[in-house]
Amino acid sequence: MPVLRSGRKFEPAYLKLYESGELRERVERAVESLRACEVCPRNCRVDRWANKFAVCKTGRHAIVSSYGPHHGEENCLRGWRGSGTIFFAGCNLRCVFCQNFDISWLVRGTATPPERLAGMMVELQDWGCHNINFVTPEHVVPQIVEALPLAIERGLRLPLVYNTSAYDSLESLRLMDGVVDIYMPDFKYWDSEMARRYSRAPDYPEVARRNLKEMHRQVGALTFDANGLAQRGLLLRHLVMPGDIVGTREIMCWVASELSPDTYVNLMAQYFPAGKVSPREYSEINRPILPSEYERALDEARRAGLTRLDTRQPS
Repeated sequence: MPVLRSGRKFEPAYLKLYESGELRERVERAVESLRACEVCPRNCRVDRWANKFAVCKTGRHAIVSSYGPHHGEENCLRGWRGSGTIFFAGCNLRCVFCQNFDISWLVRGTATPPERLAGMMVELQDWGCHNINFVTPEHVVPQIVEALPLAIERGLRLPLVYNTSAYDSLESLRLMDGVVDIYMPDFKYWDSEMARRYSRAPDYPEVARRNLKEMHRQVGALTFDANGLAQRGLLLRHLVMPGDIVGTREIMCWVASELSPDTYVNLMAQYFPAGKVSPREYSEINRPILPSEYERALDEARRAGLTRLDTRQPS
């Protein structure tokens, strides 16, 4: 097992919940929540138990697009054997520039019952991955919680990474308290009008600020083992976009003051036009970012007082 820099052996957070019996209680609560779904801030209240759905286009079971070792994440996640990613299809946001449009908008994947989802986690561990990385989990929290005890019983002992847009319900994050080891949220927009225009979620900035505080409360600043692998804490991503439509300065200042200057932040430069972006639609973001725009974003983060900036880009 990897050893924390403090010298004690790593143990994933969810084992205590499992051993106490509380994880089973959460499974019941999580699955019941599907009957009138408020799993995310959309509060659609459809009966997903009966395989109905709304924005996320996901019914009773999670839809998995793909899974496997991923070597394109941050160094502290991918290590040398890869991050064990499970890509969920469907999404509760409608980002017009989504680089996974076929997965999130078109929902290409396979409905995956809890036994199979648990099996995927254990397979990723058997393949040598350093962690289990749930990508776009916001709308399938009940399904993840339902599968987790089955995976634990089959020997799962890896850290869990919750790789989210930050458009989560507070109840979902409470279900994940003591389950997730590493939260990896985006902070996409500061301005509600930008969030409405580009993701159809005008409440995104307010929801993200609330959720980032809750995630930080649960896991604190990011910590590593002796090999530099992330073990527990918050890793924040922020995608720099053309014309600074996202409000990078305001976001960086908020993170430094409301979370901590010690927050680990990855400023990402890999934006490119995708999804619905074209010269006719959303022409203002129909280009990659300029080097000067990225340098300006870095300067804003440093001026805000953030001290742990990752500028190596995940792919």
